[in-house]
Amino acid sequence: MNITESIRVAVGALTANKLRSILTMLGIIIGVGAVITLVSVGQGVEKMVTDSIQGIGSNLIFVIPSDPEGSRTQSPRSLTYADAQAIADPRNVPDVVAVVPESMGFLQVVYRNKDTETYISGVTPEYEEVRNFHPEIGRFIGAEDVVGRSRVAVLGQTVLEDLFPEGAYPIGQVIKINQVPFKVIGVLEEKGGSGFGGDEDDIIFVPLTTAQTRLFSWRRNRSGEYTVSAIYAQVADEERIEVAIDDITELLRARHEIKFRDDDDFAVINQTDIVSFASDIFGVLTLYLGAIAGISLLVGGIGIMNIMLVSVTERTREIGIRKAVGAKRRDILLQFLIESMVMSLIGGLIGMGLGFVGSQVVSSLAENLETAVTPGAILLATGFSMAVGLFFGIYPATRAAQLNPIEALRYE
Repeated sequence: MNITESIRVAVGALTANKLRSILTMLGIIIGVGAVITLVSVGQGVEKMVTDSIQGIGSNLIFVIPSDPEGSRTQSPRSLTYADAQAIADPRNVPDVVAVVPESMGFLQVVYRNKDTETYISGVTPEYEEVRNFHPEIGRFIGAEDVVGRSRVAVLGQTVLEDLFPEGAYPIGQVIKINQVPFKVIGVLEEKGGSGFGGDEDDIIFVPLTTAQTRLFSWRRNRSGEYTVSAIYAQVADEERIEVAIDDITELLRARHEIKFRDDDDFAVINQTDIVSFASDIFGVLTLYLGAIAGISLLVGGIGIMNIMLVSVTERTREIGIRKAVGAKRRDILLQFLIESMVMSLIGGLIGMGLGFVGSQVVSSLAENLETAVTPGAILLATGFSMAVGLFFGIYPATRAAQLNPIEALRYE
């Protein structure tokens, strides 16, 4: 009997017991649907986080303070504005085209009878282009604001919604940050959602010098210099990032008088490494989610094996007749294997549709999460469902092939 005939017989056997076949395929349907849904969600989250990290800016190097091994300080204060100026000097680090120091803290903000707590970030004008924070209305921090230590502020969209009534025009209004009055000069474009680093719209920008003298005046190093929370350095060419990292590390070690065998009191992080690290983590997470969903496929496979064993028992006389008229062992074996795989494949196809619907539902419920059913996820789920049908169909098919034709004909 050829393959086409075997498939026809298999479909006939399945349609003869529709309800039983549907209930048997239910485990495969749920398993494939769950695999596709969870894998697509995992890939969507990975893309969202990766896009968020890349949206911070292009070709960035992050320099942050850190405690060297054995240090007992709880709040490392190793980086200063002078360090940022040294990195910006092309004679020290020629591959860097822009440098932005940042001093950040979490403070209370009040406007009339409303108040909130948010991140306050003291920055320089270069921050707008380096970190892609552009004003929707008004303007960003200017050089004159930094030089004059002006009490001006640029609000994120979340802060705007928390402090001002809907439709209110905030430009020119005065808010109080930690009891210090600041004039609102701009409102930022919405960055969207909670990505890398939390809600990027829940922030207020003020001039760096104003933040250091008015809000974070206690943040000084042992020499009395104002310290910063981080320094962002933008490199012109992605291929020169590693060279720039080496130059920055050598420069800061010399400025901080760190001896050859001592650990750095700062850390230099590559943006590309962060993206790669995040992709690796979410890749493993996606695989883990798919493996969990795959357990239901195994349960469905056990259900298929159970029903196929029942089918072998019910069709014992049929098997005996086939053998009596010349069917070989491999014909019987192939027939029951194909029935098992057809059942699994049909369940897999229905599960694909269920998985697509599930991924769309999750995408509609989660803001900024774009799930996508990739060909890889479909091939993985469908291929695994067929493999389950083949694996769990081997034992029933072998039992059917090994039946003695005389005993089978006598079976009632």
